[in-house]
Amino acid sequence: MKKMLAAAVSRVLGGGAQKPASRVLVASCNYSNDATFEIKKCDLHRLEEGPPVTAVLTREDGLQYYRMMQTVRRMELKADQLYKQKFIRGFCHLCDGQEACYVGLKAGANPSDHAITAYRAHGLCYAYGLSVQSILAELTGRRGGCAKGKGGSMHMYGRNFYGGNGIVGAQGQIFEAYNMAALWKLPCIFICENNRYGMGTAIERASASTDYYKRVNFIPGLRVDGMDVLCVREATKFAADYCRSGKGPIVMELQTYRYHGHSMSDPGISYRTREEIQNIRSKSDPIMLLKDKMLNNKLSSIEELKEIDVGVRKEIDDAAQFATTDPEPPLEELGHHVYNNNLPFEVRGTNQWIKFKSIS
Repeated sequence: MKKMLAAAVSRVLGGGAQKPASRVLVASCNYSNDATFEIKKCDLHRLEEGPPVTAVLTREDGLQYYRMMQTVRRMELKADQLYKQKFIRGFCHLCDGQEACYVGLKAGANPSDHAITAYRAHGLCYAYGLSVQSILAELTGRRGGCAKGKGGSMHMYGRNFYGGNGIVGAQGQIFEAYNMAALWKLPCIFICENNRYGMGTAIERASASTDYYKRVNFIPGLRVDGMDVLCVREATKFAADYCRSGKGPIVMELQTYRYHGHSMSDPGISYRTREEIQNIRSKSDPIMLLKDKMLNNKLSSIEELKEIDVGVRKEIDDAAQFATTDPEPPLEELGHHVYNNNLPFEVRGTNQWIKFKSIS
């Protein structure tokens, strides 16, 4: 009887079954709906005014940006692991450190805007709606990849997203070809992601002028802090509005940094020191900067962000499991999607011509 009474008293005082501590704390926090931040002023070329120097971040947007940037970061680290395990072969250019560029660009653009990019494309692929599963499966050359396993790291495609292109600078010509063929006549923002190195050469050693936002001369430009997602978002909105108003194209240089080497074949420490990389991580990491903003202004809590981290890790692990078990595309599909009709596909082997029938 004493035990039953004690249990009853305990239930009354304890309020019934307990929820996980983190969820109780998250639910009980008195969050702010939004906060206003000062952001770095952009350097301007042939522009009388630039983007604003303040930006409003809502709690909802902040959580979305944080989740997206953490997903890109974890996805790239998983790609590093899969490459070293030889699930990923060939060229692989990782973009960890540059997450604010991709998330900020997408946040500042309209949903109907189109994008064409170069070879360090994984982060922008994700920002434009491709799933982690389809990106990792493309890296491992599987049928479930966004290009059905035939594009790899540098050739990924999605809705309103046209690569991923392996040739340096090729995206500019491809955009003009699309623009003329489709009669889009779209306003154009030329974006330069300046991560301080061209492959293994520091920009100061390779360029007479490192003011890349001025390099097109007669086209206006602006230089943006590419490590701050709010700076990138506001600059993108400004540049897009400028183009849509009929003033012509604009150049936007995003000053950013990559933690990995140029590609997975580059250790990234023969031309820069480990101390340099660590200094950037400790002072300018884009995820850390956003996290600090949110915590210091009661837009979130440590516990809530940790829950997001746990969910992101699970998503990445599940995607990696799919990317290493999904079947590779069959050989007879090798020539699919080269032409718009089903021409016979011929491969020259070591003996006679070997012909594969192209099937739609």
